[in-house]
Amino acid sequence: MSWTVSQLAEAVEAVAGDVAFSGVVRVDRDGEAAYQAAFGLAQRGHEVPNTVDTRFAVASGAKGFTALAVVRLIEQGRLALDTTARSVLGADLPLVADDVTVEHLLAHRSGIGDYLDEESLGDIADYVLKTPVHLLAETEGFLAELDGHPTKFPAGTDFSYCNGGYILLALIAERVSGTGYHQLVDELVCRPAGLADTAFLRSDQLPDRTATGYLLRDGRWRSNVLHLPVRGNGDGGIYTTAADMNSFWGAFLAGRIVGAEWVAELTRPHSAVPAEKARYGLGFWLDETGPQVRLAGYDAGVSFSSTHDPSTDVTWSVLGNSDDGAWPVARAVRSVLADSGR
Repeated sequence: MSWTVSQLAEAVEAVAGDVAFSGVVRVDRDGEAAYQAAFGLAQRGHEVPNTVDTRFAVASGAKGFTALAVVRLIEQGRLALDTTARSVLGADLPLVADDVTVEHLLAHRSGIGDYLDEESLGDIADYVLKTPVHLLAETEGFLAELDGHPTKFPAGTDFSYCNGGYILLALIAERVSGTGYHQLVDELVCRPAGLADTAFLRSDQLPDRTATGYLLRDGRWRSNVLHLPVRGNGDGGIYTTAADMNSFWGAFLAGRIVGAEWVAELTRPHSAVPAEKARYGLGFWLDETGPQVRLAGYDAGVSFSSTHDPSTDVTWSVLGNSDDGAWPVARAVRSVLADSGR
């Protein structure tokens, strides 16, 4: 039996009310918006409400964009999956093993030590960066953060989710292309996909129609401007809308960003990740057993999940401007879709 919009709205609105969700939910069927709703505030101090067109940071959701930019450079002949990081780094980051390749980095199988190791990360509300966040605006500025982390395991032998690996991919992309990472993502991914509302914005200079991220600290809501790099990079921090995410999936899976053979390779399982009840391709999470492809992000003041199911042509995205709000809402959406089929 097919789900109805009323079923979806009832489930989402009940959960959103229970958890005081702040963000946007959108579900598309056959490429068209079937349900969309906004909750909470984009800016708490001035009580600016979220709307369905509000832009949100998506944290690690940006890894898919990084992977696509890197693959576009591979298609152009500037890189290869077997290009070693060392061949581009020169003397920088000496603890990165000589045999670590672009493919290892894309698949989180590089074994390099991580500057933001989620396995050992404490409270997401902590201040975790050793470099002042205002200095983390461009890729080269992350070198001090990436340096000094010993190898965890030999390249290619295991899976370990690695934020630093995706900053390293951004650095490699910049150095081989001679173009800044943010510009590369815009030119190679966002423009071909028609993503007019997707960009790496500075958190201290957010334009209108953009949500500030918030987290509870000492019982009070504070913005996340001191917790995250002032401008995101290869491992996360792009801003987008629910509508742009629907456009992204349509463009990506139709081969309008990279060719069909690369779509298949990026969404082919390269690792099983039982702890997440998922598999991982190259830059994209995959359902543990089904065909769904997903991007997700979690950080101080940010929670995001966007999934496309090619078997039903349904896309669902939940974008939140707190660090925990999106998850119960995303589970509610998934439950309705799973219980009632297409």
